[in-house]
Amino acid sequence: MTRTDDSPRLRRRHIALAIAAIILLILTGVGVYGIIIGPANPERTAPDPGPLITEAPTPSGNPAEIEIPGITASTDPEVFARSAAEALFTWDTASGMRPLDYTATLLEFADPSGSEQAGLASDIAGYLPTREAWVELRKYSTRQHLSIEKAYVPEQWDEALEQARPGQLPEGATAITIEGTRHRDGIWNEEPVASEHSVAFTLFLTCPPATSPAEATATGSPSADGQEASCFLMRLSALDTPLR
Repeated sequence: MTRTDDSPRLRRRHIALAIAAIILLILTGVGVYGIIIGPANPERTAPDPGPLITEAPTPSGNPAEIEIPGITASTDPEVFARSAAEALFTWDTASGMRPLDYTATLLEFADPSGSEQAGLASDIAGYLPTREAWVELRKYSTRQHLSIEKAYVPEQWDEALEQARPGQLPEGATAITIEGTRHRDGIWNEEPVASEHSVAFTLFLTCPPATSPAEATATGSPSADGQEASCFLMRLSALDTPLR
């Protein structure tokens, strides 16, 4: 789909990409993401990636025309959280994109106040491969997606709300825990291979109050400035350390 230069979403994308580039340059740590290529073998270690590949192999389309699956705007916390979780886990090393491009797409729905954007970028980095790992995974045309089994407000969040002091949490703050399966597939020794791994994590959101049931749908509702109303992504728990 073609976008004009004055598209608000495109402007947000450019801003998010700039923020991600600055933040990720100063990040030194990355969380657990698990590189699984070929048959599962707990004794196997990742091979030496060798010289850094600076040019991506030619993808099936022009990278400039490839759309990264983003988050769908919604004022419904569960609908938004499911979309954000799927966007967080969906990537393809053969697309010609980089981890930074996927980060920028997610940051389009970051806290608009800016107070949590640096923390969110760091959280996202814990879910994506490092640049070096991306180069290695690209050799095997590795791609990933998430299937969601459960999405719910954890009891620990209800307890946190009860104990929070007035003004401690932003208006509309909520948490959704996702339980599902991470799927990866690629090519190993010229044969297609795949792996599955159970995952669980919590997304922390802020959502505007819906004034009618229709506003709490997957399509969101128009805001006063004509932009689509939506929840925003504040932070992420570390992978496999969700609120229950």
